Amino acid sequence: MKTLTLLFTIVIGAFGLRAQTLPVKKEPVFRDGEVLNYKLRYGFITAAEGTLKVQNSDLKFDGKPTYRLSVDAQTSGTFDIFYKIRDHYDSYIDKTDLLPYFYQENIREANYRRQDKARFNQDSKKVVSNRGTFTAPTNQTFDLVSAYYFARSLDISKLRTGDKFKLNYFLQDEISALEIEYIGKETIKTKLGNIRCLKFSPSIKPGRIFKKDSRLYLWVTDDGNRVPVKAQVEILVGAVTMELKSASGLKYALAKE
Repeated sequence: MKTLTLLFTIVIGAFGLRAQTLPVKKEPVFRDGEVLNYKLRYGFITAAEGTLKVQNSDLKFDGKPTYRLSVDAQTSGTFDIFYKIRDHYDSYIDKTDLLPYFYQENIREANYRRQDKARFNQDSKKVVSNRGTFTAPTNQTFDLVSAYYFARSLDISKLRTGDKFKLNYFLQDEISALEIEYIGKETIKTKLGNIRCLKFSPSIKPGRIFKKDSRLYLWVTDDGNRVPVKAQVEILVGAVTMELKSASGLKYALAKE
C-alpha cells in the first residue's frame, strides 16, 4: 500500500527542469484559492485521493510574504479499511521567486508515524531539518510540494522531444535529483473533457515496487496552468493511475478541445 503514497509523492515533484538556476515567469501560473483534487486508481479500483491547495499565508520569512501550499493524501474505500493513510504536507514559498522557506509533513500510514520539518536557506545552499543539516548543489532546492508549483511557472517554450532535465529536491534525509524526459504533445480524454497536454516521463528506480522496464508517464495541461491531469506507471503487480478529478480557482481556462 505504500506504493500509493510513493506514486502520489513522485508525481507531485515530477514536473521539473534543469538543475542550474531557473527563471520563472513574471507571474506564477497559479493563484490563491486554487484547489486540485486527484484520485489514485489501482487497476479499476479507486484506492486513494489527494487534494492540493494554494493559500495566502500570514507567515513571513526574512520579511517576505509567502504562499502556503498544502497537500492531503488519504486512502479510500476498501483500501482505507485494511491500510489507512492520512498524510499531510505544507510548504511555504516566496511569492516572487517561488522558492521554499519552510516545509513540514505529517505522515500517518497504518501504525507508522513520522513528522519532519525543514528550513531552506537558498543563499547558503543549506537545508536544516530535524534530521540534520544538508548542503545543496545549487541555490534552488525544493521540497516535493514546492517543486511542483515552481516547475509549473517555468518557461518551457524551448522544450524539444527527447530533452532531459533535472530538479533538486530534499526528502527525509537527503537531497536528490529527479530526471525528466519530455516525450511530446498529446490530447487525452479525462473526466473534465479532452485536454491538450504535454507528456513527460520522470525517472524511477526499479526494485521492490516497479518493474525493471517500468516507465512513469505524466500528462500536464498545454495551457497557462500547467496542471498535471494524469500519471500512470506499471508496478510489479498491475498498474497505478492518478487522474485529476476536479479543479477550481484556476488562473486560466483549461486547454480543452
